[in-house]
Amino acid sequence: MQTYVVAIEDFSWKRNLVVLWLGVFFCSTAYSISIPFLPIFLKADLGVTSNLEIWSGVAFGITFLASALISPFWGSLSDKYGRKPMLIRSGFSLAALYLINYFVTDPYLFLVVRIFQGLLAGFVPASIALVGTNTPENKTGYALGVMATSGATGTIIGPLIGGVVSYYFGNRNTFLFSAGIVLIAALIATFWAKEHNFNRSAKRSHVRDDLKQAAGNPIFVALLTLAGISTFSIMILEPLITIYVQSIGVSSNNASLSSGIVFSAVGVATLIMAPRWGKIGGKIGYGKILFIGLLGSGIGNLLQFFFTSIWGFGILRFAYGLFYAAVLPSINAMIVKVTPSDFRGRAFGLNQSASQIATMAGPIIGGLLGHWIDIRWVFVINGLMLLVCAIFVKRRSWEIPILEKSSHSN
Repeated sequence: MQTYVVAIEDFSWKRNLVVLWLGVFFCSTAYSISIPFLPIFLKADLGVTSNLEIWSGVAFGITFLASALISPFWGSLSDKYGRKPMLIRSGFSLAALYLINYFVTDPYLFLVVRIFQGLLAGFVPASIALVGTNTPENKTGYALGVMATSGATGTIIGPLIGGVVSYYFGNRNTFLFSAGIVLIAALIATFWAKEHNFNRSAKRSHVRDDLKQAAGNPIFVALLTLAGISTFSIMILEPLITIYVQSIGVSSNNASLSSGIVFSAVGVATLIMAPRWGKIGGKIGYGKILFIGLLGSGIGNLLQFFFTSIWGFGILRFAYGLFYAAVLPSINAMIVKVTPSDFRGRAFGLNQSASQIATMAGPIIGGLLGHWIDIRWVFVINGLMLLVCAIFVKRRSWEIPILEKSSHSN
């Protein structure tokens, strides 16, 4: 009888993992179909002809500023009412907003829609929090590594679909595809995602109290900092890759497709390595895996300075991705281990805020740097920043306490 109960529990978390993997895959695919090609959309469809780098940076970053400000609020609601309602809310909202983007013809109105996309986002962190609270402790690293592959797979498929759609049907139509695909994610969350043993009678917390509780956990604060810097290292290049691809000899007609392939290289690498890093981290410690990932990512960025052919650049981006695949799953697994289960929605909400602040700052700073200096030097700055993080991780103690005690009990 006990074996039967265990089998049912195993089936439950594995089933949920598959369902949420699909939801995050479709949500990430929707994002990746249209967003990497914003510079081209701004220029060709919205008529932005001057200061394109700055416009691209602001269009990328303003969504994530809004998301960073609102994420602690959504995290608090998710701990009170559940993570599944957050999935449903964000999924249907994003589908509507992608559809609205299709009709926008003014660049300033486009920025307004991008702000609302940030305010109503939250599908991915809610999914991660749900997996983190509905997975056996000894399977958490593996499960979060698998979840990282869902976003990576979307990152692979999305730019390729977006590049093809943009090439054959025009940039504007990529938003229609994004709307349809994120709608699928919302429907998956509505009908198939399950949340077990959730206590809705708990009193809802205040954001100020959440910040105070987080500040009392130095390992958690360090992890938030590393999550922000790691995300910044990706996003600082987001508005520059397409422009850089054109600068190394790819024609404007083929820039969308070539950029899509380059964007996808990191996703392919993550798909291959993220679950493996998760399993290895469960055996030797996530702190060690985090160090390896940051070290390899830093070196990979530095080496990109020397490659000026599209194929060499794409291959090096893939190699860099093999190491970067270790970073965020390790951070997420460590967050699960250092936070009580009834604080986990807020923990991932704060993690989302840290990441979104970085995601906001990255494109803006990247756009400004790309306007002022050669884009190749941005790779150097990025690499040095990741190497400093690797040194920090190596020198710090990552002894993780086992937190059995509820965040509401004293």
